[in-house]
Amino acid sequence: MDTKHLKYEQHLRRAIEVARSARAHGNHPFGAVLVAPDGSVALEAENSVTTESDATNHAETNLVSKASRTIPRDQLEEYTLVTSCEPCAMCSGAIYWSGIGTVVYGLSETGLRELTGDHPDNPTLKHPCRLVFADGGRNITVSGPHLESEAAAPHQGFWRD
Repeated sequence: MDTKHLKYEQHLRRAIEVARSARAHGNHPFGAVLVAPDGSVALEAENSVTTESDATNHAETNLVSKASRTIPRDQLEEYTLVTSCEPCAMCSGAIYWSGIGTVVYGLSETGLRELTGDHPDNPTLKHPCRLVFADGGRNITVSGPHLESEAAAPHQGFWRD
């Protein structure tokens, strides 16, 4: 993990725990936390695609939705979204439009694809979050992948029979 983002290691581990919780609740194993400027966890969200029957209920979009309802937009630039896996293109768009200023992630999208294969519940797009953010008009700092083997653990045995 790069030195600048060492302070997020505990938050990455928390996001991985939230991913385990999502799996225990019958959902896909993804979790995210929103870290306030003071380093505290402001919000948490897990994936709820299965239990809510909504393909857009990824951990990051659920977190962005909560954040947008509870934290003024002009303050979100100072917050960091820490997620167990690299945000997909849809989640990256939501993060971009929310105003969140930094993203730190565990497992890369390519690493996730290696675990899921061609599983129909995870049609992974080969489009890194950095590319989505780069197409926008504001800067979002991205750091990752980090702790990939730990972030992969909640996925073990989930996607393949």
